[in-house]
Amino acid sequence: MSPLENSNNNYSNNGAGWEIRFTSIDTARSPSQLAPPLKLRANLSNESAFDRLDLVCLSHLRWNFVYQRPQHLLSRCAKNRRVFFIEEPIFSHGTDWRLDVSIHESGVWVIVPHLSEEISEETAQKIQQEMLNDLFKTAEIQQYILWYYTPMAICFTNHLKPLAVVYDCMDELSAFQGAHPQLKANESELLNRANIVFTGGHSLYEAKQHQHPNIHAFPSSIEKEHFAKARYFVEEPADQKDIPHPRLGFFGVIDERMDLELLRGIAEAKPDWHLVIIGPVVKIDRATLPANPNIHYLGGKSYQQLPEYLAGWDIAMLPFAINESTKFISPTKTPEYLAAGKPVISTPIRDVVRPYGENGLVRIASNVSQFVACAEEILNESSDDRTKWLSEVDAFLADNSWDNTWGEMLGLIESAIEERRKKEEGRRKKEEGKTISQLS
Repeated sequence: MSPLENSNNNYSNNGAGWEIRFTSIDTARSPSQLAPPLKLRANLSNESAFDRLDLVCLSHLRWNFVYQRPQHLLSRCAKNRRVFFIEEPIFSHGTDWRLDVSIHESGVWVIVPHLSEEISEETAQKIQQEMLNDLFKTAEIQQYILWYYTPMAICFTNHLKPLAVVYDCMDELSAFQGAHPQLKANESELLNRANIVFTGGHSLYEAKQHQHPNIHAFPSSIEKEHFAKARYFVEEPADQKDIPHPRLGFFGVIDERMDLELLRGIAEAKPDWHLVIIGPVVKIDRATLPANPNIHYLGGKSYQQLPEYLAGWDIAMLPFAINESTKFISPTKTPEYLAAGKPVISTPIRDVVRPYGENGLVRIASNVSQFVACAEEILNESSDDRTKWLSEVDAFLADNSWDNTWGEMLGLIESAIEERRKKEEGRRKKEEGKTISQLS
């Protein structure tokens, strides 16, 4: 019997002192599905079988936190190959070290290391490497692509031998609050190892373009049909329906990138306007949030719920602070707001100004007075103006989709693998030529 098919759904590495523990397994699936099916096994040694390659992702983001770029891309990837999404460790008291393995409804395997908070960083990296080796052996991961979101994972993955290394650089992580001091050095190492680099926006591409020979900008995409539901919803969510209009809304992570003073200023300048804020609060003290009676914090909502809330807003906001942590962001919510048919006001984030502001699709405001003036313009515009703007939005977003983005990325990865194969073949033939010459 395979260790993946034992009675308690766990695989124990007795020598190492941890186990691979299966949790939240879909009842329609069995843990044995972690291993490749028989049809796939026949192709594991065939490097030309691109569609059969596994993808192993190393991420600083939690799969079940906020549904964003990694989830959109890798859910699509999982339709045709095995995808293993490996998160950063969860540290806690005790010595119950383990790898929690669960399968998401998308088909993505989510892997979460659990380690003791008492161990050193060096020990944690060593254990993660050994856990990763166990996972590769158990799941029979042989031919694969390594996909990085976090450069910090380079410390325990350098020994791996993938067919390609992909770095999907979503943000300038070194500028974020609490960034690891080694992050920049690790990113340099990752850029040296990567076969291909994607960036989450044009400004980030411009900052990184000379650091890698094969780098491509892929700004945020959308699922238009999902957010377009907001144009037709009638029934309001219970926690929003009693909030008066006009409503200015935001959804996303609430952290050091949010301009809290801007929110406070808008609320004070217009006490009869109501600000609806949706999302988790992270890395900042909740006590620092503006507590004006016309600001409503509704907490986190699922990706599926977002159109229901958007439907009830008069204006959507991007109230980001202008600082180092927002210098290179490309907010996914910009096209999502627009697909929902909502007028948008943003602070001058570069990847919002270009292209959305320059094309007249999003209003740009640098301070409270400008923000209020933009909102008043929107609230007073005619239905003809709104219809004209909406037709321009729809034309601009016509070819924007995560399906298209994933398809383009996949083509570039396949080309990178083929290019690497040709180079290795060329080196091999050159070495063979040298050997023959020496023998003769």
